[in-house]
Amino acid sequence: MSYITDKVIIVTGASSGIGKATAIHLAKNGASVVLASIDGDGLKIVAERIQNEGGIAIYKKTDVTVKEEVHALMDVTLNKFGRVDTLINCAGMMLFSMWDNAKVDEWEKMIDLNLKGTLYGIAAVLPHMKKQGKGQIINVGSIAGHAVGEGHGVYSSTKYAVKAITESLRKEMSVKYGIQASMVSPGVIATNWQDSVTDEDVKGVLDNLKEVAIDVEHVARTIAFVVDQPSDVLINDVIVSPTRQEW
Repeated sequence: MSYITDKVIIVTGASSGIGKATAIHLAKNGASVVLASIDGDGLKIVAERIQNEGGIAIYKKTDVTVKEEVHALMDVTLNKFGRVDTLINCAGMMLFSMWDNAKVDEWEKMIDLNLKGTLYGIAAVLPHMKKQGKGQIINVGSIAGHAVGEGHGVYSSTKYAVKAITESLRKEMSVKYGIQASMVSPGVIATNWQDSVTDEDVKGVLDNLKEVAIDVEHVARTIAFVVDQPSDVLINDVIVSPTRQEW
């Protein structure tokens, strides 16, 4: 029996990377997926691929750092499907830099996307999940939310915060309302995230990580495993990383 089939699932950051791979994988397994990202053209491509493969997908261009846009995404979901079963907070940004270089603008971008984006998504779905008496919130964290590496300072701080958010959600929402709050923490994955890094002083760190990176599909399958649980089972926190990655 699949607990993915027929679920209505919002996936943020769904135009690329973890979000894209996760949305495609879940749709193949019978979920109706609602795709969100700032890249509207990318969302259209992903949605059309899912639809062409027989899946159900709609999309809405959404900046998750703007709470009004996240609530509008929720409205679109309810108008189309009448409910939301799962929120997967995939939207995120990883900009490594050394403290010496004080990349304050980049710190603020990560705080806005990794933290505010996660919080706004939670705020949008919680009232509806409380009424339903069940639901899933899956936050995509990082291995950097468990151990801090060179050049990871602010990024790790945002992911440690996501870990705290998830644990707090579990304590407040699971027993009282039956809402499952989980975190999936990937290690280094083979996407183009390194291309966004502007700090030349961390290039050596990035080169070492690229050598052991794993395909994003492994993370998508791990997230699907968390989704594919009955309402009385909670997967708390899963780390999925390359075998050869050093913490």
